[in-house]
Amino acid sequence: MSNKTITDTNYDFPGQTDVYKGKVREVYSLQNDLLVMIATDRLSAFDVVMPKGIPYKGQILNQIATKMMRDTEDLVPNWLEATPDPNVAVGKKCEPFKVEMVIRGYMSGHAAREYKSGKRILCGVAMPEGMQENDEFPTPIITPATKAEMGDHDEDISKEDILKKGIVSAEDYAILEDYTYKLFRRGTEIAAERGLILVDTKYEFGKTADGKIVLIDEIHTPDSSRYFYADGYEERQQKGEAQKQLSKEFVRQWLISNGFQGLEGQQLPEMTDEYIETVSERYIELFENITGEQFVKADLDAIDKRIEDNVLNYLKK
Repeated sequence: MSNKTITDTNYDFPGQTDVYKGKVREVYSLQNDLLVMIATDRLSAFDVVMPKGIPYKGQILNQIATKMMRDTEDLVPNWLEATPDPNVAVGKKCEPFKVEMVIRGYMSGHAAREYKSGKRILCGVAMPEGMQENDEFPTPIITPATKAEMGDHDEDISKEDILKKGIVSAEDYAILEDYTYKLFRRGTEIAAERGLILVDTKYEFGKTADGKIVLIDEIHTPDSSRYFYADGYEERQQKGEAQKQLSKEFVRQWLISNGFQGLEGQQLPEMTDEYIETVSERYIELFENITGEQFVKADLDAIDKRIEDNVLNYLKK
């Protein structure tokens, strides 16, 4: 690990009972149902984790997610209790639901690829005929996915299958659906204030020890969401031009143009230091556009030590 990025952690916090390493976040379980979630600088695309970290990426994701959780907690309860470090969130341990609630206001990304291949039903939801890529749906649609273990692809699934297979109870699913629509409406309003369109996003939920359903993980970040610039959107649609995006789609496009889509036998292109620098700058631009605040770079010298000290100080309280 270069000490200017954090791509792997190996902490032993007091009262630690377990560690889970996801694609980007590492989650430390402590006694008393406490979780310490560290946003690393790892970058994943096509469900593949890139070999090099992106400076400030973890800080950016963590700080956007924290801000958005604070901006939506009046609507939907969440797991978050504190952020003792720019890369760290601490909160209540939950039993995660095994589905991601993906909601789409526009036909982009995966939905557009499915549509182009001739499909008109996505996760049991009908998509109208005659749409072009990046058109707005008449009303937002929920297209759930089953949560993949690290390295596996998330799979599309319909509401009917989720209920039939007993992945989520009908009673709980009704709450997840309600929360998803509410969060997306609020996210859309926040984006509009910044001159952005929230195109699609995903939410993850869990249940606390006392049975309360809460929002977990990240929310409205460029890794979990797609944004367009509102300015010029209509014009670009009419001309059939690509939309100006604010998401990590630019990384996916770069990989595709270099012959990589995460398929078997494909070679990961090399990310030069110059390219990594541009990705870092794009993430900072994303942060400032999405939050409307100036990004303050955290100290990158001995980042792992900084995180450890901040978490230990918080736990002492």
